[in-house]
Amino acid sequence: MRDPHRAAPPFDARALRDALGGFATGVTVITTCGDDGRPVGLTVSSFNSVSLDPPLVLWSLSLHSPNLAAFRRCSHYAVNVLAAEQEGLSAHFAASGIDRFGGMEVQPGLGGAPLLPGCCAWFECRNEARHAGGDHIIFVGRVERFAREDRAPLLFHGGRYRRLA
Repeated sequence: MRDPHRAAPPFDARALRDALGGFATGVTVITTCGDDGRPVGLTVSSFNSVSLDPPLVLWSLSLHSPNLAAFRRCSHYAVNVLAAEQEGLSAHFAASGIDRFGGMEVQPGLGGAPLLPGCCAWFECRNEARHAGGDHIIFVGRVERFAREDRAPLLFHGGRYRRLA
């Protein structure tokens, strides 16, 4: 039996990441407006439902993200659940050093959070709570409005994009 007071052996971070990659997730782009009114968005796969009553969802963001301040301060954000054919959009919003919204037509959601076209679902959330979670911040949002379309979702599994068979 392991002594509970003895330090656990260190994790191999790459092996842990590979094991976590065995869990298939949907792919989202989380969007909001910055203090200057410009749109902010990034690709996130750490999205999950929390509660139906009240309607709560969560996602997490690295403490090192250049977008962290915008999401900490915003009143609302939108979770745009990407459809299977939006793999390019996911890669676009994961890239750094580019104008992610340049030339893109979006609809303004609650609090001005951009709603991306062609997604399979949208959740417009009030920024309800934030919690420390290691090297990430966990955001809990209260769903104030949502919509869905009959489209297959984009999935991520084993370090690659996937589609439902």
